[in-house]
Amino acid sequence: MSAYERLDAWIDAHFDEQVRFLQELVRVPTDTPPGNNAPHAERTAELLKGFGFEAERHAVPEAEVRAHGLEAITNLIVRRKYGVGRTVALNAHGDVVPPGEGWSHDPYGGEIEGGSIFGRATAVSKGDFSSFTFAVRALESLQTALKGGVELHFTYDEEFGGELGPGWLLKNGLTRPDLLIAAGFSYEVVTAHNGCLQMEVTVHGKMAHAAIPDTGIDALQGAVAILNALYAQNTMYRQVSSEVAGIKHPYLNVGRIEGGTNTNVVPGKVMFKLDRRMIPEENPVEVEANIRQVIADAAAQCRGVRVEIRRMLLANALKPLAGNQPLVEAIQKHGKALFGQEIPAMGTPLYTDVRLYGEAGIPGVIYGAGPRTVLESHAKRADERLELEDLRRATKVVARTLYDLLQ
Repeated sequence: MSAYERLDAWIDAHFDEQVRFLQELVRVPTDTPPGNNAPHAERTAELLKGFGFEAERHAVPEAEVRAHGLEAITNLIVRRKYGVGRTVALNAHGDVVPPGEGWSHDPYGGEIEGGSIFGRATAVSKGDFSSFTFAVRALESLQTALKGGVELHFTYDEEFGGELGPGWLLKNGLTRPDLLIAAGFSYEVVTAHNGCLQMEVTVHGKMAHAAIPDTGIDALQGAVAILNALYAQNTMYRQVSSEVAGIKHPYLNVGRIEGGTNTNVVPGKVMFKLDRRMIPEENPVEVEANIRQVIADAAAQCRGVRVEIRRMLLANALKPLAGNQPLVEAIQKHGKALFGQEIPAMGTPLYTDVRLYGEAGIPGVIYGAGPRTVLESHAKRADERLELEDLRRATKVVARTLYDLLQ
């Protein structure tokens, strides 16, 4: 048998164990918010120890975690050194959005039906805790000489931007890999993604009795004027096209709005939160300056209205680094062999914490166990699921890729 065939055979022989490992990971909730994710890291470390993998526990100081609106974060690093050579990191995040309503399966049950495993984070991205771990176990089962090493990075801050996940590990000098594969889907290898600017806009007016509205300043009317100006910008964004396959154009979304005190009171304050996705070709500084100017110009047309703007998040886009080609080529080769179709290299309109590795000069790609699209995975929706055959084949792709990279 070739080395590839031996890797495949080991994964097939241990696949039931791999699925049970994923079920155990799903059964420990990591809803973010509130972001009490240290218990999941502890459980993951215990399970990894059963495989002979010692996980370093890197607890983020409580003050930093609380400052980001979360409760507890412990990031894990497993280091497997085989010889002199480059280190390949495999990163997946364990934090997830709360399950919400509408589930037909227990969101924390890890139930299997119709060839799929159901549960929050099965696809994004506890599924890749599983694929990456078992790919490394398969690699080591060969008991052959390898160069370099592998690190597993299991982190818990992707939903809030990653600064306390990969960003914290990198900033504190706890890791410096040469290449990176981060959690993704099986039918494409992602080399670029959008950036994201999130802002909180507070519109101040003056409360008044609804019977004498002229004595007040309606903050809601001011907010409407600002929102109309922003939505007009959103229409203009469609005229801007990205040259990255898989990414179309910039866009803006207002995801939350609140304000006022009662039906019979002129609202004195209205707050809304916006999300501006930036294509890789855009300059984040210019984008933020433009948004602020649009808001200021619209507010200036409303008598007595005052506006406060707070940046919540600025996540840069992921841009391909020249050194990522060995990753792309290996994944495409083995993906085609195992999935029976071409695996395109492309961008995604999402933003992820992978950008933080790119900003540190570490070439990386996004690839892992999952369907063709986010929509198919039900990620961030009810009944998130992962097809078990996608999990099996993606694990084989990653194992083969690691073997190629560490020769």
